[in-house]
Amino acid sequence: MTTPMFDKIALIGIGLIGGSIALAARRAGLAKQIVAATRSTETAATANRLKLVDRCGTDLAAACEGANMVFVCTPVGACGAVAKAIAPALKKGCIISDVGSVKQAVIEAMSPHLPAGVHFVPTHPVAGTENSGPEAGFAELFDGRWTILTPLPECDAGAVDRVESFWKALGSQVDRLDPADHDRILAITSHLPHLIAYTIVGTADDLGGHLNAEVLRFAAGGFRDFTRIAASDPTMWRDIFLNNREAVLEVLARFQEDLFYLQRAIRWGEGEKLFDLFNRTREIRRALIHLNQA
Repeated sequence: MTTPMFDKIALIGIGLIGGSIALAARRAGLAKQIVAATRSTETAATANRLKLVDRCGTDLAAACEGANMVFVCTPVGACGAVAKAIAPALKKGCIISDVGSVKQAVIEAMSPHLPAGVHFVPTHPVAGTENSGPEAGFAELFDGRWTILTPLPECDAGAVDRVESFWKALGSQVDRLDPADHDRILAITSHLPHLIAYTIVGTADDLGGHLNAEVLRFAAGGFRDFTRIAASDPTMWRDIFLNNREAVLEVLARFQEDLFYLQRAIRWGEGEKLFDLFNRTREIRRALIHLNQA
């Protein structure tokens, strides 16, 4: 039988990611006790009904008492307030982490509130679905997916290694990045695609008018893919764009330049330019499939 890595894991927030961490950790036998807390009584009741954790309440600090490992699984805009709320309950030697898609802003928001002797190891599991809430969690979410660690230079090396081992035990591949590099990379690989999806679906809705029913009825595969992405949690993505604004605006400007290039190619019938781009992007898709990331 696997020896648990932690006596007690606390999850602050119990949606898709928090619920999946709980289920995957239980599957791997990584903790003797897993608890959670959320400010929503309804969400807490759902988590308890689904038995995602040993217990889920609404007192954030109380959930963290005696915990060896704490994961903040809230939208990134709430991470600072959560860190402040739970700080008095964090025992010396506790490891605290987050799962946000933005790292620099989260580090700046959480770090000032964390007491001495607590090890902060920011992480980002690059996994998810368009679904949210505790019902959306499943143990296999992280299998074969990347989790990125962005540890601070002053963080205890042993704590960072334990967090890496934890995520590997959940099924993830793990790598470490500088927080600024992480935010620039995710701006192009995740944040911009979501922004485009939200925009295209909104544009289709605006232009559809009396044809709205037909737009939905005859939606092609590409549009269906966009609607799947655009169905992601609005609060989470609002916070991501606001907290990674510089990197997102930078890649958005580059995207606009490339879009104007395509616009000109279509207007002037420059098929070779279109063919070259489409051929190059098809190879990128094939590479993703080869790497088991598609």
